[in-house]
Amino acid sequence: MDGYICLDIGGTNIRVALFPLKGIQPVEHFRIKTIVKEQKVEERVMDLIKDIWPKKGEIRGIAAAAPGYVDSHKGVVLSAVNIPGWSNYPLRKILRNKFKVPVLLGNDARLAVLGEWRHGAARGHHDVLYLTISTGIGGGVISNDKVLMGSRGMATELGHITLLPYGPFCSCGHRGHLEALSSGPAIARFVQEQIKNGASTTLTQSPTLSSKEIAKAALKGDLLAKLAFDRAGEFLGLGLSNLIHIFNPSCIVLGGGVSLTGELLLQPVRSALQKHILNKEYLNKISLVTADLGDNAGLIGGLTYLKTNEL
Repeated sequence: MDGYICLDIGGTNIRVALFPLKGIQPVEHFRIKTIVKEQKVEERVMDLIKDIWPKKGEIRGIAAAAPGYVDSHKGVVLSAVNIPGWSNYPLRKILRNKFKVPVLLGNDARLAVLGEWRHGAARGHHDVLYLTISTGIGGGVISNDKVLMGSRGMATELGHITLLPYGPFCSCGHRGHLEALSSGPAIARFVQEQIKNGASTTLTQSPTLSSKEIAKAALKGDLLAKLAFDRAGEFLGLGLSNLIHIFNPSCIVLGGGVSLTGELLLQPVRSALQKHILNKEYLNKISLVTADLGDNAGLIGGLTYLKTNEL
C-alpha cells in the first residue's frame, strides 16, 4: 500500500499513523510512552516508524509534529523542554537519512491548526485562530488559506503573549503569559493559592489537584472552582481579543483538555471578548468553536502538510 506516515511527538506520548494516499482514516495507528528508562526518545521514534512501515508499497513522505520551538524550514527542534537531549536536534535530517523518503517537520500546534482547518472544526474558513489549552497553551494561525510559519517556522506562539507583566511565572520562565493564566496547571495553581489563603471550597489542597477535578467541582456548584474558570476564561478572552485585532479571523478553534469543559470556559471567554474588543465588527459572524479532531489533530495536520507541500 502506498501512503504517508505521520508522527505526533509529545512530552507524554508518541503517536504514529499510516495514512492511505486518499482520505484521512489511518490504516494503522499506534501510541507509546515518550520517556522510558531503557531507550532514548529518538530510538523509540525510529522503532515506531519501522513497526508501522507497510510490508508492500511506497511511503511518499513522513511528517513529524514536535513540541517546543521548531525551525520547520531547517527541520530542527531548537528546544523541547520535555524531551531530554532535544536541543538543536536535526530530526528531519535524521529521519530522512534513515528512511530515505522526504520528511517535513513542524510544531505540533501549527500542524494541528492545519488539521482543524482542512478536516475539522474550521472547515470552510480562510482565516483561523487555533489554541490548544492543556498543560501548556500552543497556537496556530491560518491566514488567507495559508498556515503562518514565520521566517524560521517559529511564528504564532500564541500562549506566550504577555497579559500581566508581573503576573505568575510561565513554564518558559517569563511572567504573566497567557499560558501562566489560563492553562490547566494555571487553574490548579490559582485554586491551591486560594485554599492556602483560607478560601472556602469542597476541594482539598494537593500537589496532584487538576483542572479536571476543579471543573467537576465547579459544575457541582463550588464557588472557588467556578471563580477559577471565570478567571481563566477572562484572561483567555483578553488574549483572544488581542489576537483578533492582529489576525482578524472568521473562526476561533479551542482544543486541548481544558476546552472540553465547554461552557464553563467558553461563557467567560465570550464575556471578556465583548468587554475588550476594539470594535464589535471584529466579532461579527466570527465562530468560536471547540476542536473536532481531538488527539488526531496533529496527525491529520501532518498529513495535510505533506499533501500541500511539494515533496
